[in-house]
Amino acid sequence: MTTRRLIASLILLVCGFAAGLVITGRMHEANDAVAQNPVPPAVMSPVTPPVPVIAATLPDFSRVAERTVPAVANISSLQVVRRPNSPFANDPFFQFFFDNQDDVFGPRRGVERSLGSGVVVSADGYVLTNSHVVAGESGRISLRQLPAVSVALADKRELEATIVGVDPATDLALLKIDAGRLPTIPWGDSSQLKVAEWVLAIGNPFQLNQTVTLGIVSALGRTNVGISAYEDFIQTDAAINPGNSGGALVNVRGELVGINTAIFSQSGGYQGIGFAVPSNLARRIVNDLMQYGEVRRGSIGYVEIAPLSTLVAQQLGVPDARGVLIQAMRRDASAYTAGLRPGDVIVSFNGTAVADGEQLSRFIADARIGSTAAVTVVREGRRLELQIPIQSAVQ
Repeated sequence: MTTRRLIASLILLVCGFAAGLVITGRMHEANDAVAQNPVPPAVMSPVTPPVPVIAATLPDFSRVAERTVPAVANISSLQVVRRPNSPFANDPFFQFFFDNQDDVFGPRRGVERSLGSGVVVSADGYVLTNSHVVAGESGRISLRQLPAVSVALADKRELEATIVGVDPATDLALLKIDAGRLPTIPWGDSSQLKVAEWVLAIGNPFQLNQTVTLGIVSALGRTNVGISAYEDFIQTDAAINPGNSGGALVNVRGELVGINTAIFSQSGGYQGIGFAVPSNLARRIVNDLMQYGEVRRGSIGYVEIAPLSTLVAQQLGVPDARGVLIQAMRRDASAYTAGLRPGDVIVSFNGTAVADGEQLSRFIADARIGSTAAVTVVREGRRLELQIPIQSAVQ
């Protein structure tokens, strides 16, 4: 019995050992199979890559400011003005009977001071600014006693300036100082400006010299703002405050694209709406003031115009209600001699469509004196082409 048990135990031990070898071999085969055929990537758990951090930064305008700030000056104007000396000067009853005259009590002389900015536009000392900076609150300059104007340059020199000319229609004035080799800002082409383009406003707000503010072009060709007689403004949200008038509006290339002129504000300070005279217009004014001492503008004679309503356009046979209605005119006007008549609708001037009276007035004023303008009109539903001579406007 003992021998049988021993033999049985040996047989069981051998069988168990053999079974272990078989199982171990199969496990190695399985591991090799897994190694040779890995799990496809689609089945594997996805690993989310790190999200790159992109820093949003504005362009660096420091070099532009470094080149242009030295060409912006501080303008100070001082003039003697006459003020009413009557204690009833503001009394409507007194003004009604004395026709707003103060001869009964005699005039009172006072001093009016105006501060603003200016841009050096030539190395030999020509400085461009606003006419209201030179003329002050009155907006008028007496030829008998011109204001005393001084220009404080960026290098701390303060020089007396001569008034070369003033153009109230565009609110621009040109000064001349006795200096040379001055830093200037190159002229830019304001017709190439685009809405949302970056611009810098440089000036002296609240007598804080050489202040630079950044913004964008908010709109182009702004008219009917009520600032001046001739309006074609660049609107910007670059901070413009009292004292910025006459300063530079500069593009990202460091070019002069405008002369800062006014702000729209209910508080007297910055509210994000400023206006600048385009550089192309300012440059023409500068050239005229240098050459003639005044601005020469074109004219077609005395012509009264009116906006074109949809109803009137239908009656006159103007299909798209675009154009300007001629309401009245004088017979001695060059436009009348050329064939223009009351009731005509001007729809084009020298190949450019006319949208409103402000635009037509600018086209005529900008036309070269002595030239002939090609004017398209609609008369009783028919289109006519007229050749109207451009004369010099009476200043």
